[in-house]
Amino acid sequence: MKTQSCWNNKNVFLSGCTGLLGSWLTDELLSLGANVIGLERDHVPKSRLYREGLADRINIVYGNLEDYQIIERALNEYEVDVVFHLGAQAIVTTANRNPASTFEANIKGTWVLLEACRNNKKVKKIVVASSDKAYGEHQELPYREDMPLAGKNPYDVSKSCADLISQMYFHTYGLPVCVTRCGNLYGGGDLNFNRIVPGTIRSVLSNERPVIRSDGKYVRDYFYVRDAARAYIMLAEKMENTEIVGQAFNFGNDLPTTVLEITDEILSLMERSDLQPEILNQARGEITRQYLSSQKAREMLGWKPSFSLKEGLSETIKWYKRFMRPEGCSSLG
Repeated sequence: MKTQSCWNNKNVFLSGCTGLLGSWLTDELLSLGANVIGLERDHVPKSRLYREGLADRINIVYGNLEDYQIIERALNEYEVDVVFHLGAQAIVTTANRNPASTFEANIKGTWVLLEACRNNKKVKKIVVASSDKAYGEHQELPYREDMPLAGKNPYDVSKSCADLISQMYFHTYGLPVCVTRCGNLYGGGDLNFNRIVPGTIRSVLSNERPVIRSDGKYVRDYFYVRDAARAYIMLAEKMENTEIVGQAFNFGNDLPTTVLEITDEILSLMERSDLQPEILNQARGEITRQYLSSQKAREMLGWKPSFSLKEGLSETIKWYKRFMRPEGCSSLG
């Protein structure tokens, strides 16, 4: 990675700053000397952004991604150089219940932001967060960047559309966009406890059996959030090379893991293998097997993850142990 001077005093706009990846990316950018402008729709006081004092060190713009005037004003008034677009409705079950609101946030939110960037000549780099879900379901695995984007379920379709829209803005208008497709992110700060990693950790800390919504055999590539944040920063840096601009990159551990395997790993690390998971087998509308090849990122960007699955989970468990202590017993920071 380049030296701190690459980011020193750069004005960086970040949608989704209160989310899991958003807080860690904010943290990394601040450590490199960037001026971060975060877009916040809902105030989330328990988010890592607030609990760890990051919000006090950035400029926050309040509003919806779908509001063109808000995005245009923010990019213009803060003289933004680099944009990281992470903001999205990211819960599969929420998308299944209410696809329209997910389409508004994930599809309209993407074209609104990119259109505002197109009309702002100061923005030099845009990194858009897509997902491995954008590929939809393929018989051939792992996913590679040249595979079709073919989502069928509401969340997957929203990511396929946002991904294609991002590529369109590069190919049609020459907008300096790159797309990231990451595996299932996990790490400290994820407050969506219906996800398997934080949900399992919370169950163990509550002395309860973890709950698995599926049959436990679904396969994913679990990717530690600190590795993801650093991958985003490296990609933005590499966009100085015009051959990189317009490309999509997979980022992951290249380690297919079942839901049951990652649950058992957490139970082992927390020394609670006696808490056998409760398998509900109720998951519907989700792809059973999906995982990535990050060979392109390794070869073109010289990127590789810094954390093994065990190391990432160990750090994550430590974070939630602090987070879930009663008030007054400990503080985060």
